[in-house]
Amino acid sequence: MNQFEEGTRLDLIEHRFFIAEEDLEAAYLLLDAKQYRGANNRAYYSIYHTIDAVLSIEGIAFRRHKETLAYFNKHYIATEIFPREMGRQIVKAEEIRHASDYDAFYVASKDITKQQVELAKQLLSLAKMYYNNNRNNT
Repeated sequence: MNQFEEGTRLDLIEHRFFIAEEDLEAAYLLLDAKQYRGANNRAYYSIYHTIDAVLSIEGIAFRRHKETLAYFNKHYIATEIFPREMGRQIVKAEEIRHASDYDAFYVASKDITKQQVELAKQLLSLAKMYYNNNRNNT
């Protein structure tokens, strides 16, 4: 598609899932390379782009991560479309990503990083099931 062509909402959803998958793949590569700070970053962005894809099903978009996460928590976690525990884990993932990116003294551990990557994988899987179950509504 040319950068000036317009796509459908389905194109946007699928593109955002593709980006989430790319970020998850990068997180795994960085985890295997023992580059935990980078893996935390990519795991978080996989989570973020997965959430963005889910909100795109509704035609919702925000400019700021905080707004995106708050909307997702209110409309998808609090209503238990996605597990409540996952909401707490997503908040923690954002905090870890922020520390990994900006705190010079943050030491990213292998175990925490594995948890972040696994969360990204689980959310992506659940989001794709949600999308497939609601695809006719878009």
